[in-house]
Amino acid sequence: MVLQAIKYSRGQLEILDQLKLPHTEEYDHIYSSTDAWHAIKEMRTRGAPAIAIVAALALGVELVNMKLSTVAEEVKIFILEKLDYLVTSRPTAVNLADAARKLKSTVEEAAAKEGADGAAVREAYVEAAQKMLIDDVSDNENIGKHGAEWIVKNTEAGKKGQVSMLTHCNTGSLATAGYGTALGVIRSLHSTGALKHAFCSETRPYNQGSRLTAFELVHDQIPATLITDSMAAALLQLKGSSENIAGIVVGADRVAANGDTANKIGTYSLAILAKHHGVKFLVAAPRTTIDLETKSGNDIVIEERPGKEVTLVKGPRHDGVTLDLGVVETVSIAANGIEVWNPAFDVTPAELIDGIITEVGVVEKDSNGVFHLDQLFTPSSVKDEPSTIGAI
Repeated sequence: MVLQAIKYSRGQLEILDQLKLPHTEEYDHIYSSTDAWHAIKEMRTRGAPAIAIVAALALGVELVNMKLSTVAEEVKIFILEKLDYLVTSRPTAVNLADAARKLKSTVEEAAAKEGADGAAVREAYVEAAQKMLIDDVSDNENIGKHGAEWIVKNTEAGKKGQVSMLTHCNTGSLATAGYGTALGVIRSLHSTGALKHAFCSETRPYNQGSRLTAFELVHDQIPATLITDSMAAALLQLKGSSENIAGIVVGADRVAANGDTANKIGTYSLAILAKHHGVKFLVAAPRTTIDLETKSGNDIVIEERPGKEVTLVKGPRHDGVTLDLGVVETVSIAANGIEVWNPAFDVTPAELIDGIITEVGVVEKDSNGVFHLDQLFTPSSVKDEPSTIGAI
């Protein structure tokens, strides 16, 4: 069974507290948009698709359980203000802003209908938020399918047999409504017997790879090995051939119109390594992560986080033999007083990306090395079996 990071039913929302993984599985109740804002900001829930879904559903839960005005316009204004507030929780991830825009449009249309009251506006919002949850799971499964097929058909390793892949950060069920994006590709390869081995980087400083991706891989019984971030070059150099490594697949928090991609810090260096070692570098993300209004990576705002995330490490006590889950300690691992720079993301230039895997297919660059991501949003881009949308 795939891990469930979001548990939802009308009027109720729970999220798996990812700060306590991999040692403790504990769900937090989310009762309001304020609860969701803090859960997102504190990274108890994370991953660009997941935070959009949590934010949308949290406001829906709040609306269902509160005493609501009967006036449609008042409910509309309340919802719009709450959506603006939620977007401030993580500014780099575009999915949240995209979800807010769509939900605002839904609410404005509902409020403008003749005879609309507060309850009608609320129902329109709740139904739209619930549909986002359902659609995200379906989109992720399609991303996994298209990405796996592309890797098998378009890499040298894929033509030889079972492939190995390296991934970064966490892009699985814990980062989405279910299944995952980049990790969904690895899941799909595994389910079809095409995966030899998965490698995941620890992803300093927040260790999403060692805490979360490793947790998912072990949970799903996918053959996998954890490496430190600084071991990636050695992995490709020393084990690339023996492990038949086809490439590196990562997720995204925002993809600019030209294909430049903001993702967890460390992604850019992995793309450079992939280019040097001649393996594919792929970005897996739903179309909601593509921001055509952002022309290039130069326009992406990069969130900077507290220095203590770099200088402190938190976890259960280990006595040399066993873990004591009842005692959680915070340990300093840096010189006291040292300055810290802690950007949460970096931007990988489009020139280093071989393909962008979406729910409607894998986008490749044209003969001039240019992505045409705008054509992903035209009806003709959605085909019955769109494994590759190349050179468009």
